[in-house]
Amino acid sequence: MAGAKRKMLALAVSPGRSESANKPPNQTQLKRKASPAKLKKLFVSDNVQNVVSERSQYFTREPQHRLGEDFFHQPCISLAKALLGKVLVRRCSDGTELRGRIVETESYLGGEDKASHSAGGRRTDRNLAMFMKPGTIYVYPIYGIYLCMNISSEGEGAAVLLRSLEPLHGLPVMRELRAARRKESARQLKDKELCNGPSKLCQALNIPRCFDRRDLASDPEVWLERDPDESPIKYQDIVSAPRIGIESHGEWAKKPLRFYLRGHPCVSVVNKAAEVQSGNAVKDLGPSEVQSGTERPNRTNPQTTLPGVSI
Repeated sequence: MAGAKRKMLALAVSPGRSESANKPPNQTQLKRKASPAKLKKLFVSDNVQNVVSERSQYFTREPQHRLGEDFFHQPCISLAKALLGKVLVRRCSDGTELRGRIVETESYLGGEDKASHSAGGRRTDRNLAMFMKPGTIYVYPIYGIYLCMNISSEGEGAAVLLRSLEPLHGLPVMRELRAARRKESARQLKDKELCNGPSKLCQALNIPRCFDRRDLASDPEVWLERDPDESPIKYQDIVSAPRIGIESHGEWAKKPLRFYLRGHPCVSVVNKAAEVQSGNAVKDLGPSEVQSGTERPNRTNPQTTLPGVSI
């Protein structure tokens, strides 16, 4: 009896036995004992956990230069000009990021702007995003098959149309997305032609209709960034010209509410007369105003800050 007790005591204090007895079996031990069916289940579970871990680590990464809510809280015309030079980023489901620099925009002021979808304060299920907080995406169809992307601004029913981009990253994917909507016999597009139009950029960056009413400041699939390597846009680099495709809206068709970067090859439509007029407007500014990029406010409407614009 005494010998049995000594043997039990020795077993209890033995470090090797105590650790192995309390330590849970590792995966190698489990696999040795598990049946083939259990092994398959364990193997699949391990792989799924690894993939989820890798994807979550990538997809939750917050972009360093992303533009937040404060950027969008400005009047429509100011936002249209501030968007020039900013980078639109589209993250695809496989993690691929498509990027394009905004080089052309149009302002739609709502209210008395006869060319706006929200003219006269008209609010519908289709244009609701124009009345939502600044930075809300407004995607609408044209001709039943194409899409256009807008961003709401300050002002009741006001929004900015993204009209043209300079493709920066993911051009092979952009080319495939554009080719899918074109005839097989069509010629290959030049780089500058991938995003040089409102519907073209939606195709190239795969902007779907369901992006309507999303928040551009927080959405995980599409956002705007500042380009840290790009110099600030100077006042004299911005051309103000009449908007495209609204000829039936009387005097509003002539108002210079389209803005683009002077001399950029990706601009959809160049207006030489407007470039001359914009150049003359710059000459009318003082040297300090041109250097700082400030603009003389229009007394008729504080929304309009470009010289020569009367709304």
